[in-house]
Amino acid sequence: MRIGLLTEGGKPCATGDTGAWWQRLVRGLASHDFDLYAVGGPLPTGPLPPHARPVAATGAGALPAGPPERAGRRAYGRRDRRRFAEGFHALATGLAAEADPARPAEGAAADSFATGLGALADLARDTGGLPGALRSDDAVRLLESACRAPGARRAAAAAGLRDHLAFADHLERALRPLSLAWYDETALGAADLCHATAGGPVALPGLLAKRFFGTPLLVTEYGVGLRSHYLARPGTGTSDASTALRTLLAALHGRLAGETYRQAALLTPGNAHARRWQERLGADRDRVRTVHPGMPAERFADVGEDEESGEPGTLVWIGRVEPAKDLVALLHAFAELRARRPDARLRIVSVPADAGAPDGATEPCAYLAQCAALAAQLFPDEAAGAHAVGENPVSFEELGGPEAPTLEDVYASAAVVVLSSTVEGFPASLVEAMFCARATVSTDVGAVVEIIGGTGLVVPPRNPRALADACHALLSDPERRYRLGAAARARALELFTVDQNLAAFRGIYLELLSHAPVRHRAGSDVPFAHPAEAHLPGSWAPKAVAAGTGAPDA
Repeated sequence: MRIGLLTEGGKPCATGDTGAWWQRLVRGLASHDFDLYAVGGPLPTGPLPPHARPVAATGAGALPAGPPERAGRRAYGRRDRRRFAEGFHALATGLAAEADPARPAEGAAADSFATGLGALADLARDTGGLPGALRSDDAVRLLESACRAPGARRAAAAAGLRDHLAFADHLERALRPLSLAWYDETALGAADLCHATAGGPVALPGLLAKRFFGTPLLVTEYGVGLRSHYLARPGTGTSDASTALRTLLAALHGRLAGETYRQAALLTPGNAHARRWQERLGADRDRVRTVHPGMPAERFADVGEDEESGEPGTLVWIGRVEPAKDLVALLHAFAELRARRPDARLRIVSVPADAGAPDGATEPCAYLAQCAALAAQLFPDEAAGAHAVGENPVSFEELGGPEAPTLEDVYASAAVVVLSSTVEGFPASLVEAMFCARATVSTDVGAVVEIIGGTGLVVPPRNPRALADACHALLSDPERRYRLGAAARARALELFTVDQNLAAFRGIYLELLSHAPVRHRAGSDVPFAHPAEAHLPGSWAPKAVAAGTGAPDA
C-alpha cells in the first residue's frame, strides 16, 4: 500500500527523545511505498530506501518562514470574500469562545472551529489566496469581533490590536498546510493511508486528505505538541507574550489537537502519559492504542551482557542539560550520599544540542555553568595525600569527548543510572540504561513508571533526600543492583525494540486499510477492491449482479 507519511520537516523525528523512529519505520516496512511530506520545514536529508520518495512542498503554503510580504496574496472577489468571512468567523468564534472545562474538545465551540477550518480548506483548494487573506484587515476585524462577542473567554476579550495582529501572523503560519498543492490524485489523493508523526499543524494535511478523499488518518505522538507549547521557555515567542495572546495561542493549539484526535481513525501514543493528554482533549478511548517507540538495542548488547562492567560507587546522569532535568536537586542528593559513602562519584554527561537549536538555546549553557559552580562549592577538590592532586567527585563531560566517546562507554562505567527530572515525556536515556542492564533511580514524572515497571527505584521529584536514599540502597547492595539490571534488560528487549515497533505498525496499517472504504483509481490496483470470490472460476453470484445490470432475483 502507499503511505503518506507526514513529518515535521527539518528534524529526524517528531518532538521528543525517541530518536529517528519514523526513519527506522520506513526502512523496516519495505513492503509498503512511502511518500514523505515535510510540513513546516525542509525535506528530509540523507539517503532514502528505494520504496520511499520525498514530496516537495509547493503552493502558497510553501512560502518562506518569514513574513510573506506580498507573496501568497491575491484579491478575492465578492463571492470568495463572503466565503472567507463566513469560514474565518466560525473558526475565530470557536477559538475565542469559552470551553467547557469538563469537555474541552467538545461542544459548540469545537464544532464551530471544525466548521471554519473545513470552510477555509475548501476555499484554499478552490481559489487559493488564503495566506494573504489570513493577514488581511478583514481577518483582524473578524477576530476582534469574535473576541468581543458574548460568551468569549475573559482573557481573549482583553486582547488589543497588537495581540490581534500577532495572533493573525501566528495563525497564518499554522494554517499554511491548507494552501499546499498536495490535495490532488497525484499526491495525498493517491495515498491509501496518511500517517502523521505528530499532532497539530503536522496532521493538518491528513485532515484535509480525509475531507477531500476519505483517506484514513493515523496519528502517532511520542511527544505531545500541546504540552510542549504550554512548557515553552522564555524567548520562544509565547511565554513573553501578553496574557490575551497566550490565551488565543493556547486555544488554537488545543483546538487543532482536539480536531485531529476526533478525526483520526487511530491514535498511537508512545506511552500512557501521552495517552492521558489525548483522552483529556477528546480522543475516543476505543481509537487509542499505545505503541511504544522502537529503539535500537544491538549497539548496547556487549555492555548489557557483560556482568563485570560498571564501576562500583559511580552514578551516571546523561541527557540534555536544562532546568527541567533538575541537576541542582541531583547535586544536593549526591552531597548527602557522599556523607554516607565517601567513595561515590557522579558523572554528568551532557548530550550536545541538535543543530539548528531553537531560540533560547543559550539557556542550557547558563544552567550548566550554574550547576558547575554549585558542584565546586559543594565538593571542593579532594586529595588523598599532601602531595597528591585534588580531584572533584563530580565530573561534567560531553558525549563525544575524550572521557565519554560513546553512549556505550558511558553506561558501561555506571553502577547506577540516575534520572532527576521534574518534567519528562518518554526519557530515552532510561531505556538505553535498561538495554545496558543497569539499575536505575528515577523521579516519578512522565512515562518513567511505565518504562521501568518494577525494575528500578522511583522517588518523588524535587526530593534530594529520597534520591540519595535510593542511590545509597543500590550502591550498598550489589546483588540487588545486578538483579534489577537483568530484569530491566529483559523488559526493554520485550517492549522497546525496533522489531516490536515495526510489528505493531505493520498490523495497524493493514487493519486500517481493511476497514477503509474502497476508492477506485484509474490504472491502479486497490487492495481489497474486489472480493476474493471474483478471482475464482464459475458462477458464484446471480447473473444480474455479476453483469452489474441490477439486483438479483428474490
